Amino acid sequence: MPVLKDAMPLMKEPHPLPQAPLPWILPSLFAAFNVVLLVVFSGLFFAFPCRWLAQNGEWAFPLVTGLLCVLTFFSLVSLNFSDPGILHQGSNEQGPMMVHVVWVNQRAFRLQWCQKCCFHRPPRTYHCPWCNVCVEDFDHHCKWVNNCIGHRNFRFFMLLVLSLCLYSGALLVTCLIFLVRTTHLPFSMDKAMAILVTVPATGFLVPLFLLLLIQAMSVSAAQRSCEGKCRYLQGYNPFDHGCASNWYLTICAPLGPKYMTEAVWLQRVAGSDWVPMQNLHFPVCPSVLSPPAPTSESPQTREGSLR
Repeated sequence: MPVLKDAMPLMKEPHPLPQAPLPWILPSLFAAFNVVLLVVFSGLFFAFPCRWLAQNGEWAFPLVTGLLCVLTFFSLVSLNFSDPGILHQGSNEQGPMMVHVVWVNQRAFRLQWCQKCCFHRPPRTYHCPWCNVCVEDFDHHCKWVNNCIGHRNFRFFMLLVLSLCLYSGALLVTCLIFLVRTTHLPFSMDKAMAILVTVPATGFLVPLFLLLLIQAMSVSAAQRSCEGKCRYLQGYNPFDHGCASNWYLTICAPLGPKYMTEAVWLQRVAGSDWVPMQNLHFPVCPSVLSPPAPTSESPQTREGSLR
């Protein structure tokens, strides 16, 4: 008698169900935990070693550390709720079969088509997989604050890293001075809390200082963290305007209006600048194209076509 399983038709195994995306509540809780951690350690510091120094006439330590604490907390909360420069979804009228080319300092860039946002991304605009949005001048996604770092909040990120470095250094120096001045006193709760605050302050100071140094070098060279694997041809960065101008554009320059309208306005049809995709061959990274051949058009006509 034949085996039953041999007589039954073969059936394909069901494909595994796609995994659900990570709930937004988990990264939000992690960012909230960082804020609570800052508040807890700051409270222990001001309640024990800093209080002892203030009672003994050392008012300079509470004033300096208090100002740095307010600055750090303000920059952290501001970065959590800031707009990194989100470009809202475009229109279905535009499609990926056309290519839009823009010129930056005599270098041409092909605008990448975003399938999720339905528009051609401007240069240095990337789609964040965690936030599921396109961010202008995207640098990276900071999981510590659960927000992207881009054009509109990069200065808040630099302020946060700088204030955290100064605040951690101030906590470390103040606790060490407190422990030195209380060596003749028996072990107490103030000393225990000072040691408890010194350990995380020391652990965070070194990586924060390295991060600040790396970000300062990136700003000076007009580079972004997400472009580490994408180098420009011939070592020329068209976004580099010099060290002083790069710092001004990053920290002091006006941010401009928010992109609250549809992103299709960023890519209006511009005549001859739109070419079929099948006639072009581009690498993965934005490539550098040769400048356009001179034509008989007047500068006013050419300027109008680019717009």
